[in-house]
Amino acid sequence: MSIWGLFGKKETPQAEASERKGLFDGLRKSSSKLAEGVAAIFTKEKLDQAALDRLEEVLIASDMGAHAARRIAQELSSERFGKETGADEARAFLADHIARMMKPREAHLDLTQPPKPRIVLVIGVNGSGKTTTIGKLAALLKAGGAKTVIGAADTFRAAAIEQLQTWAERAGADFVKSSQGADAAGVAFETVKRAQETQADVALIDTAGRLQNKSELMAELAKMIRVMRKLDDDAPHETLLVLDATVGQNAMSQMESFRSVADITGIVMTKLDGTAKGGVLVALAERHAIPIHFIGVGERAEDLQPFEAEKFARALVGLD
Repeated sequence: MSIWGLFGKKETPQAEASERKGLFDGLRKSSSKLAEGVAAIFTKEKLDQAALDRLEEVLIASDMGAHAARRIAQELSSERFGKETGADEARAFLADHIARMMKPREAHLDLTQPPKPRIVLVIGVNGSGKTTTIGKLAALLKAGGAKTVIGAADTFRAAAIEQLQTWAERAGADFVKSSQGADAAGVAFETVKRAQETQADVALIDTAGRLQNKSELMAELAKMIRVMRKLDDDAPHETLLVLDATVGQNAMSQMESFRSVADITGIVMTKLDGTAKGGVLVALAERHAIPIHFIGVGERAEDLQPFEAEKFARALVGLD
């Protein structure tokens, strides 16, 4: 389903083609590196252990992680060992197996579905793309006819508040903020209250991402949830973790750290267009049983796309 289908619009062939091109172009750095490595290994010779070992190295270099790389190499060995294997066959095999590994993490998320307002807490380290992700979601929600309220509960950084306000103005979203250093829980409370009073469809709430003090972060998130539940017993309905693909395997440690402080309902992977480390999403999917909802493959709002395992896998290995 395309980004337009996410908000109930009728999908067109043109929209589908545009989304595919955006994904393929956005993953070009990762796919080029992977395709070059595969082409150097598979030259229509009979598949042997040396080729499998080199494939593992190529997959690890793309940040898929040792476990996923070994699993893929073993599956290739069981199916094609001793058989002539060219680069195209190898890439098709990789796309198929990566898609199968990631398919269980594919989870469509329609933020316009009840309850309303749907309260979404967005977490992640500073610099991961949280603010931009919220802005893009707000823009896409507007395109789908949804009414959104944005809360700037990362009160630790004045720049984050200003950047989020700019995105809110672009998206025509209602905006709730306070001064730098103000109580983040108070901003979260006012955001939910405003969303309820204005009968908004969605409330998107930014948070601080200071992992260097996990106990402080945990206490802040717990307080935010506690005060929001004075208005809605089930708040937040979604807690999205935003991860930056450019940090590679460090995204794995960020995931583990945030899982210890928050009940994560879904993942957003940003900046896939700015790195050759796109394979890290495969490692995340293989290790953590958490839905992947969105991926970011560019600067435009429409470059925040719903995650689809097969499309992602084919783009990652350079199969358009």
